[in-house]
Amino acid sequence: MRFTTRGAGAAERFDALVARTLEGIRKEPGTLVYVSHVPDDEPLQRVFYELYADEAAFQEHEAQPHTRAMLREREQYLLSTEVTFLNEQAGKRPSAVEGP
Repeated sequence: MRFTTRGAGAAERFDALVARTLEGIRKEPGTLVYVSHVPDDEPLQRVFYELYADEAAFQEHEAQPHTRAMLREREQYLLSTEVTFLNEQAGKRPSAVEGP
């Protein structure tokens, strides 16, 4: 996913929202990777890479209260959102790890 924030202040508030949301995401056993990146020389952009154990894990992530809250709140900080779904073909991935 690629997000374009409304400005420097909005980027800071969006990052704080992401940090709060990650508290819940870290407890999701099927969410293997959930990382926010800031591209070089694009301080208002955020690129997320998310990797789930399977489709059911993604659906479970989407249904979580912390995810639903983020989806509602994030729009006030964003100018645009681009979503690209990828179909895994080959590679190295982390194994699913059970939560605490």
